[in-house]
This record gives sequence, structure tokens and C-alpha cells, in this order.
Amino acid sequence: MNVNMDYLLKVMKKYMEIPSPGGYTKKAIEEAEKDFKALGLETSITKKGALIATLKGKNTEEQVMISAHIDTLGAMVKEIQKDGRIKYKKIGGGCFSAIEAENCYVVNRKGEKFRGSVIPKMASTHIYGQELANSQRNENNILIRLDEKVGSKEDVLALGINVGDFVYMDTRTEITESGFVKSRYLDDKVAVAMLFEIARYFKDNNIMPEYTTHLYISNYEEMGHGVAVNSIPKNVGEMIAIDIAPVGEGQESSEYAVTIAAKDRKTVYDYELRSKLVNIAEENGIDYRVDVFNSYSSDATQLIQQGADFKFACVGPGVDATHHYERTHSLAIENNVKLLINYLQNI
Repeated sequence: MNVNMDYLLKVMKKYMEIPSPGGYTKKAIEEAEKDFKALGLETSITKKGALIATLKGKNTEEQVMISAHIDTLGAMVKEIQKDGRIKYKKIGGGCFSAIEAENCYVVNRKGEKFRGSVIPKMASTHIYGQELANSQRNENNILIRLDEKVGSKEDVLALGINVGDFVYMDTRTEITESGFVKSRYLDDKVAVAMLFEIARYFKDNNIMPEYTTHLYISNYEEMGHGVAVNSIPKNVGEMIAIDIAPVGEGQESSEYAVTIAAKDRKTVYDYELRSKLVNIAEENGIDYRVDVFNSYSSDATQLIQQGADFKFACVGPGVDATHHYERTHSLAIENNVKLLINYLQNI
């Protein structure tokens, strides 16, 4: 099986460059629809703004679905201070220190972008001393400093920036010669790229999956309500969410392997479907891990909690420093794609 990693990583980098913090995903969804259509897939946009691309299978009566979410972490303007600095609210999880000193854009309702940086209120040790500069980072002392000639709230308002505007961070995407992939928002744009590689594989090799397969790109997963249950095609009997697998202390996941989730903080995953994926991995020599996650959920568990009635699973590449400056390896990505392609060919 030939996974085209050059294509996959090119697609990933493309979508990294399209900002899509939760609630601001329309441009990324529209671009994904164009790209799926270019591969010959039928597409539809849900009322909630998610994307479904359909890969026709040999069996059209029984269907499956694979999801990835295009929404990422980010921020929203909460308050413009008297001095022109901006307080923000986080979109999604992560800690405030994770984006300290990161460059960013604030985008207003007209689509105008303004460059800035995320810095502590007491950033300078020359002014505040070491102790105050080391103070805890939280929503009261981490601010956005605009790269504009502003010195007051009125100056910022005059730019067209206001409460409710979106903020997105530089991703700093890098692929090393040793095969590591580093970036903000690998969660979950590396998974979006996997969907495109799966579609490309079947189309370029002129083969069909066993069952008609819906590739679903959700747009509110980081908010806890990614896939809407009433948007699922009625014949779907199994669903797999692709999401990142946290690597670290107390976890089994590896940056070089695909992880098959057994449980997250919301629910146990379907045991039969999980076992099917484990068997596929073992039969095809795919490096895999099984893991139990702590502070984690996926499109699959969010969907089940809405009352969806089908078997559900979650797989993903092992990722270090999740919801921070994330890193995985091309081997984990490749193992993930191989597992899903084999699954679609051997359901």
C-alpha cells in the first residue's frame, strides 16, 4: 500500500494556512469542498456548516463514516482596555501559557486582519522584576498587543476591532528531515489531510471501498458538539473519528504509531469495532497502540451522547504536547492512514 505522504503533508500545510478557530470555519470548509469535488467526490454542506464528502462503495445499502474536525483552538476578543491592549477568551481548551509570545491576527467582521502578539501584562523583568514577571498566566494578565499605532480603546475601535472578533495564532508548521511534524493545530488538521489522502488513494487506484463511505469534516468539535446527529446519512452503521492521541506520562500512545482509543472521559468506545481495528492492524503489520484518555473527547463520543445509534471508534496519530506546540512523526500519520484504508477495504 502506497501512502502518498508528500501529498498528505502538502494538504496539511495548506489547511494550516487557512485560519479556522471554532466558530470561524466557513472559508476552510468551502476550500475543502472544492478539493473533494476535484477528487470526484459528491459533497454537501450541513445546516451547521460542516462538510460531508461521499466515496461510493461496492455496497451502497450499508455505509460507514470517518470524521475529522477542521475547527481549532483560538481566541475571541473579550475586552478592549483603556490602553489599547486586548483581553481575550479562549476558544476551546489549552492553557494560557501555551500561546505566550506567539504572533497572531485579529480579524474583524469585515475580514480585515490586524497583526499582534500574545504577551503577559507584566512581561518586562526590567520594569516589574523577576517575581512579578513570573506571575501565573491567566485571562486577566495575558493580553494581545496590536502591531498598530494605538494607545487607547478608541484607537482600537477606530480600526474596526470589537468584542466578538476572532483571534488566531501562527501555527509555526515545520516538517523536519528526521520526519517529525511540528505545528499548532495538528489537532485536527493532520486528520483532515488524512481524509484527503484516503479519498485520493481510492480514486487514483480506481478501487472502491467495501461500503459507501462518508468523509465528514466537522466544525465545532473543540466546542464539544462537532457532528450533529441529525446530519448523519441514515444508512451509517459504523463511525470512526480521527483525532490526535496524547503522548506522555501515563499514556501508551507513541509518536510513531496509530492509537486506537478504548475509553475517554465521556465513554468507553465500542469494543467490537475497536477489536476489529486491532485485528486489522496486527494482520497488516501496522504499528498501533491501545490507550485510555483522561481529559479528552472526540466527534464519536460527542455524537453518541446526542443519541446516535451505531458502532463508534476513535483512532489517531500519537501527538506530543497536545493543545500546545504539538508534534508527531510521519510514521504515526502513515500508520493511521494504512489502518483506515485497510478497514475500508475489509469491513
